[in-house]
Amino acid sequence: MEGLKIAARPQDVDAAWLTLALRRAGVLGEGRVTGVEARPVGNGLVGDSFRFALAYDRPEPDAPASVVGKFAAADPTSKAAGVSLNLYAREVGFYRELASTVAISTPRAFVAEIDPATQDFTLLFEDLTPARQGDQLTGCSVEDAETAMLEAAALHGPRWGDPALASLDWLGARTETNNAILQMLPAVLAGFRDRYQDVLEPEFMAVCARLPEVMTNLQADRSVPLTIQHGDFRLDNILFDVQGGRRRMATLDWQTVGLGPGLVDVAYFLSAGLGHADRRQHEGELVRRYHTELLRFGVRDYDWDACWRDYRRFAVHGVFMAVFSAIAVERTARGDEMFMTMARGGCAQALDHDTFGFWS
Repeated sequence: MEGLKIAARPQDVDAAWLTLALRRAGVLGEGRVTGVEARPVGNGLVGDSFRFALAYDRPEPDAPASVVGKFAAADPTSKAAGVSLNLYAREVGFYRELASTVAISTPRAFVAEIDPATQDFTLLFEDLTPARQGDQLTGCSVEDAETAMLEAAALHGPRWGDPALASLDWLGARTETNNAILQMLPAVLAGFRDRYQDVLEPEFMAVCARLPEVMTNLQADRSVPLTIQHGDFRLDNILFDVQGGRRRMATLDWQTVGLGPGLVDVAYFLSAGLGHADRRQHEGELVRRYHTELLRFGVRDYDWDACWRDYRRFAVHGVFMAVFSAIAVERTARGDEMFMTMARGGCAQALDHDTFGFWS
């Protein structure tokens, strides 16, 4: 954005910078931002988010009282993961090129800029408060899970099987990254086992150990129409009852967005969001609700049997995300608890549906 420098750190977001950014976004007229107060928000793993409370020199009807900014992680390990996996460019690309083409609810981005050389970036969003933050540690109700299924269909349905998506280089095939992940996986698994072998149940650790035998086949699979896939569709990245109920839900953190099967997001959310008993009791009706909504968005030639098969096949994603993410990012007490919750949910789901049997 000409004339607006990338704010690489929250400290770079001052009154003058915000004045220019909000004017460029069309939400500030002749007024000026005169005061900024920043506070950290969220539980991002490879990005740091802050809420900025704003003061102005005069009243303006469209000027926001607060905004949220997102930046590369200050922690070197987490930032290195974000850069090496191209996560920052993906999130900026989503807001610049895709957010307006799908029906899923996301925050409006006032600024979405990245420096290709350094991978420093700035995302400046509308503030969606008041809202109810999803929490991976406590899980969600079946009602919230149904809302997530509707929103997942609102992401996947509008661009389902759209060949134009393949022209977006930053979104499409991640052959080099996938190959690097496959090469890293044995070492990642060894680190995961050493760290959590006394915490994670043996039957679940055994499921994690089987990842290398199926990941090559899974990543090469092209039997399902591809669409825009969030990739990390879970409660920590979701707000419910947004802006006091004006919207039912909003999905954040698009660093893992990619071109892939939509059922990956569906299986992953239900494995990590619902307790084992609730998932087992309600997953059939929830996935069917998602499928019905897909049809409402115009998806054709994808019947219920295919949808349910793919839900069962792609349950492996929850296992992979728990294992890989636990080792790739900064270690914290909350992170350890969260990754164990994710691992247990993903492994139980994979065992229930013989997921590895589809790929072996």
